[in-house]
Amino acid sequence: MQTLDPMTATPSGALASPAVARNTRPILEVLKAHMPGRGRVLEIAAGSGEHAVAFAAALPGLDWTPSDPGVEARASITAWATAASLPNLRPPLALDVLDPATWPKEPLQAVVCINMIHISPWAATEGLMALAGSRLATGGLLVLYGPYREADVPLAASNAAFDESLKARDPDWGLRDLDAVVAAAKAEGLALTRRVEMPANNLMLLFRRV
Repeated sequence: MQTLDPMTATPSGALASPAVARNTRPILEVLKAHMPGRGRVLEIAAGSGEHAVAFAAALPGLDWTPSDPGVEARASITAWATAASLPNLRPPLALDVLDPATWPKEPLQAVVCINMIHISPWAATEGLMALAGSRLATGGLLVLYGPYREADVPLAASNAAFDESLKARDPDWGLRDLDAVVAAAKAEGLALTRRVEMPANNLMLLFRRV
């Protein structure tokens, strides 16, 4: 994590993200409306683990498995999970969407990915879609959250500045065209079923495995 909130007490070894504090509630409102009542959920690029704890606590019927390829992130996830001690929150997986050998073998009812697509190379989006397409049960849900470029929708000044800052850090990063993301999903048998406008010019995109 690049930014920690010094006003937030954390369990030993845990990281805290101000962005998570801002977006957890609106994301959770959408999840409550559309997630299955029961089943296994895989969270991709779970970062600090704060989302995993909040969502597992609010959705007790779901078996929630966070994952992240980063050692530091998994240590933070473990610290938050240990403090929360939730029966439906599983230990974090060292999952890399670019490495199918790290993907779980079991079928999933939902896959959740928050704020990864724009902070990763395009190959990571293709890997995410391949994972979701191969592991989700029929009718299973893929949930994405983050900023996107949309045809015929003016790009907000804040998103344009964010895009420039991402590309300055890594030319392979940046806001993705929504049409390209939808096409990548469709290629793996995933159909966009809902677009939800979120605070701070973000979107939630819901796909179903057909």
